[in-house]
This record gives sequence, C-alpha cells and structure tokens, in this order.
Amino acid sequence: MLAVTFQEPGRVALEERPEPEPLAPDDAVVRVESAGICGSDLHIYHGRVPIAPGFTIGHEYVGTVIAAGDEVTSASVGDRVLGAFHTACGTCFFCRRGVYQKCDDTRVFGHGATLGSLQGTQAEQALVPHANLTLRRVPDGLSDGSALFAGDAMATGYHAVVGAGLEAGDTCAVVGLGPVGLCAVMAARVAGAARVLAIDTVAERLDTARSLGAEPVHATEEDPRAAVKAATEGRGVDVAIDAVGVPSALDLACRIARKAGTVSVVGVYAERIELHMGIVWIKALKLVTGHANVIGHLDSVLALMASGRLDPTPLVTHQMRLDEAPEAYAIYDRREALKIVLSA
Repeated sequence: MLAVTFQEPGRVALEERPEPEPLAPDDAVVRVESAGICGSDLHIYHGRVPIAPGFTIGHEYVGTVIAAGDEVTSASVGDRVLGAFHTACGTCFFCRRGVYQKCDDTRVFGHGATLGSLQGTQAEQALVPHANLTLRRVPDGLSDGSALFAGDAMATGYHAVVGAGLEAGDTCAVVGLGPVGLCAVMAARVAGAARVLAIDTVAERLDTARSLGAEPVHATEEDPRAAVKAATEGRGVDVAIDAVGVPSALDLACRIARKAGTVSVVGVYAERIELHMGIVWIKALKLVTGHANVIGHLDSVLALMASGRLDPTPLVTHQMRLDEAPEAYAIYDRREALKIVLSA
C-alpha cells in the first residue's frame, strides 16, 4: 500500500508499506478513504517532534473497516467509520476515570516512538488498536471531509471550551484561527458564549471567524488587548484559548484573560518555553492544558455535528489526492490552505 512518510524536516514522501493486519483481538484495519493534514502534522514536518525517517504520519481519518479482531464489537467489516487521533485501553487507572488521553497504553497515530510508535493514517490502510474505543460509525449525512474533524480538530476545539468550564453568557477569545481555533469558535458559540473574539493575522481566517459569529481582531493591524478591553468593560475575557502553540500566543492569552479567568491551551508545545508566571499568579489564572480528551468527547461532538449545530465543512479549502501529499504539505506550510483533505 502507499503511505505518506516523514523523510527530514521540510520533506515528506509517498512510499510503499506492507498492508497492516490485526495483531490483537480488539484491533481493526481501516481502508482510509480520506485523511486530513493537521497543524500538529506541521510540527512533525518542521522537525519539532522527534520521528524516524520513513515513519508513516497523519492521524485524522475516515474510511471503511476491512478487517477486525474477534473482540471488536463497536464496528463491523464494511462499516464506514472515523477514528480518534489516539487510542485508549479502557481499563487502566486513567481510562476508568474517563481521562482517556492519558491512558497508560495510549498511542497517537503518526507521531513516532515518543507517542507509541503507531503508524499514521495518511495511507491507503491503517491499523487501529483498541478499536472499540478508538472508532465510531459515521452518522448518516456527514461527508468524509466533515467527519474526520470529529476525531481531532473539532473535538480538540470542543475540549478547549468545555475543559475551560465556559458557561452561557461568558466572553471568550480564541488566539489562532487554524482549524482547531475555528472549531473552538464554533464550540464556544454552541456553549452559549455571549461574545467570541477571534485573533489572527490572516485576513481569510478572520473572515471565516466572522462568518461563524465571532468578532475578528487582526493581531498586528489592531491591538488585541485593547479590543478585548473594549469588549469586556476593561475586565478581560472569561476564557482565553491558545490554539497556536507558540509562546507569543500563550503570553497574549494570559494577558487578555480577566482576573481569576481561565486560559485553555490546546496548541501543541514540544519544547521548553518561558511563561510570565507573575501574570498568571497575580491574576489568579487557571491554566488548562494538554492533549484533548477526544475519545471522551467524541460522541457529544458527533451528535452536535449530525444535528448541524457544529459544521466544519467551510473549513475544508483543498481536496487533494494522497499521491499529492508532498505538494499538499508545502501548500499548508505556506499557510495557503486552511484544511487539506487527502483522498486515496
């Protein structure tokens, strides 16, 4: 089968790989029909995440089950499914408490040895461990391009909001309007936020945020801190979301959150950074961070998507073939695409 593999920083390639087979009774194999390129894939592409050359990357996928172990009960051969970006065993200390993203046996698709050595899903087929938790049937009416959001970007945006405890009537600011940030905008609106400010430097992404009901703020042509003060009677927002994963975004999120507010960090951090702890401390901020609990949110997110209350369809800007992956990564790296879906 063909698979997209990491070669070196700034270069991926399409290579032949053996077709996977179930290794455990609760494993499944999915014929991948659509796979997304995610912002965290760019961290791999740039060399920020240690990964061996030749490793298959990608973690967003929709497809059809073509093989399943004897203990797989949540999906059958022939079912159209989507999957979470990570696996969970369902029985360890953390899984029993619903903290599936911190499962003792968790593995993340396409992220190399550091996160479990699980080959990625930008391939014609993918092995899916612990399929009963990892996979869900795709609700009728959801396109592939929409459904694959549930397993990562939409569930992460949703996690950023519900994990922060955002309540109806709260104010929210989202820093960074990639797919996760825009999904967080949608989730905040669905959760009942009175106002959502959306901060970025890309005009097209600001326009998209406006169409989703947010108030766009250009990060360099305007003063985001002044805009937030003007919108909140000088207090700052109840919830500030860092959906980027760079120090300047986290610093801004901490500065625009109100006293005793919450900063929700879903942007990926792979290195040590400096954080002005004095601001966090003096404002008594609550920091919520880490991998999103996608498996824990998956059913809620799918229900909201199936009802049309969450709709990521406008975020898909490019549909490309799997064999165009090197070009697709270059386009995404130049920020010329919001979301690219690769089809086998």
